[in-house]
Amino acid sequence: MKNSYDRSRANVPVHSLSSYEMGSDDVNVVCTYGKISVWFGRQTPDVVVGQTLIAISKVDKSAVYETELICDFDSITNYESNGYVLVSYAKADNGYRAMFNVPFHSNKALFHLAENIIEELKTDDANLDIYWNGDDSDITKLSDEFRKIKGWSIKEIIYKE
Repeated sequence: MKNSYDRSRANVPVHSLSSYEMGSDDVNVVCTYGKISVWFGRQTPDVVVGQTLIAISKVDKSAVYETELICDFDSITNYESNGYVLVSYAKADNGYRAMFNVPFHSNKALFHLAENIIEELKTDDANLDIYWNGDDSDITKLSDEFRKIKGWSIKEIIYKE
């Protein structure tokens, strides 16, 4: 007997995906092999920021967001205590330039990332490039998760030739 996921895939063409774009007026997500690009507009509700990050985490816990921050040395430890993984740091003119990975397997790191995005949205749009190991079936699963977010729809699907 087929489950609902099998039935939903029955209508999916057998061509490989090149990119898959969906979202709402406030959020845009483009999925490709290797990367998920997310744009959050300034009007994005806080709950949607969280739902977007959680949806990605449900599909691929190995997904990672890389970020570079300029901060004082004590802040590096604070980010680490919130689940960020320090990749490198170097002394800069106004503090330290620190590179972090935000692992999507860590709820603590995702919560902290969501807080940072919400804070950024008070003054500007936010863009994230999230690296993952997704393939066609993962993109389909991610699409299913995103459809659960109120107001989201498919914007464009591009298949490989």
